[in-house]
Amino acid sequence: MENLLRFILGIFGNITAFALFLSPVITFYNVYKKGSTEEFSGIPYVVTIQNCLLFAWYGLPFITSHNILVTTINGSGAAIEFIYICMFLIFAPPKPRRKILILFIGGMVFFTAVAVISLTALQGNKRKLFVGSIAATFSASVYAAPLSIMRLVVQTKSVEYMPFLLSFCGFLCSASWSLYGILGRDVFVTIPNCIGTLLGVAQLILYFRYKDFSPAKCKEDTSNGNCVDNVMSLPSSKLELTLDEHKSAEEWHNGKKQSEVTLPQPIS
Repeated sequence: MENLLRFILGIFGNITAFALFLSPVITFYNVYKKGSTEEFSGIPYVVTIQNCLLFAWYGLPFITSHNILVTTINGSGAAIEFIYICMFLIFAPPKPRRKILILFIGGMVFFTAVAVISLTALQGNKRKLFVGSIAATFSASVYAAPLSIMRLVVQTKSVEYMPFLLSFCGFLCSASWSLYGILGRDVFVTIPNCIGTLLGVAQLILYFRYKDFSPAKCKEDTSNGNCVDNVMSLPSSKLELTLDEHKSAEEWHNGKKQSEVTLPQPIS
């Protein structure tokens, strides 16, 4: 019974995660129409493909047993993210194109090193511990990204950049994989997704707290705790993930181009 429930949770996790992976499609359709990425960042997709590759490798039978559903969704996610990265490299201006290409190559070198070391230097539980700890650490760091968009919601008192549908889907995805990991007694799947689940709950609470507040034309100074119009902070680190991913989310949610803002794709 426990194995059946875990399998059902894994299938549900695959479905919700796949929906999250497809959320930037509208963004890239607009990129294609314009023929340029403009100020759009490609960093979220480099980060996500790295996360997907690590967990796709972790789920393979010679690393861990009974985790093939982890591999199927993360393998699919890696393929989708690769398409996004290729489109970014085609349409991006020279400087950001060079930056993303370097980051992408660096990520592939890192993943290759992890794969080679795990196959040639480690066996059994040591192999699982090595790959799992790296994958979980990387995934947990990615989950820090929603903190940026949550801060933005509090500053603006608006959920404009945190659409309910995507936040709810992200919560369901993290929660299903958390339970999947708990039932399988897999700490490397459980921990990062529990973090994602807690952040998902926090996002939903913020959404219902501010969903009826309209900050249109409000431009007071946020230093006094008041709302501002379109205040955004675009950090150059991994926290870029949330704002860039919520851009496509907003476009997907409203069916039209929004101000340049995208969710992650937290999967394990």
